[in-house]
Amino acid sequence: MPIDESIAFRAVRIAVLTVSDTRTLADDKSGDILVERIARASHMLAGRALVPDDVAAIVAQLREWIDSDQVECIITTGGTGVTGRDVTPEAIAQVQDKPIEGFGELFRWLSYAKIGTSTVQSRACACVAGGTYIFALPGSTGAVKDGWDGILQEQLDIRHRPCNFVELMPRLTER
Repeated sequence: MPIDESIAFRAVRIAVLTVSDTRTLADDKSGDILVERIARASHMLAGRALVPDDVAAIVAQLREWIDSDQVECIITTGGTGVTGRDVTPEAIAQVQDKPIEGFGELFRWLSYAKIGTSTVQSRACACVAGGTYIFALPGSTGAVKDGWDGILQEQLDIRHRPCNFVELMPRLTER
């Protein structure tokens, strides 16, 4: 889709949350990919954290960032599968004001081209919570590349046409 060069770029303040019982920040390749792509796109890394696959821990970190004026968008990686420990969508449901159903649908459609029917095991999702966007991606490096390169890179660029998430930010808390 086209980028309207007549519009000034606006950097988005993005926090990255890795949800994992097995990774550390030292070996978090998926989180590293997101951080690299955020920087390459000239956005600002507003925070980075790693929490275990635990609803309360995920909710606590999400709420901290939702309440911060320094975070406009949160991207999570991990915990979106179907096993008992995969609880990121459940945590997001506890903080969301409005789901963004099309995000998960589009993610799975893009993913299908690469991994076929295995994409149905992903519960990638997105929402608005307290005026902050939250996008939950699976924990694999391929999934975060697909989510960023195929959706978020364009939707987090105010110059993307015909529309994008950034231009809606001032209106997210309207009532």
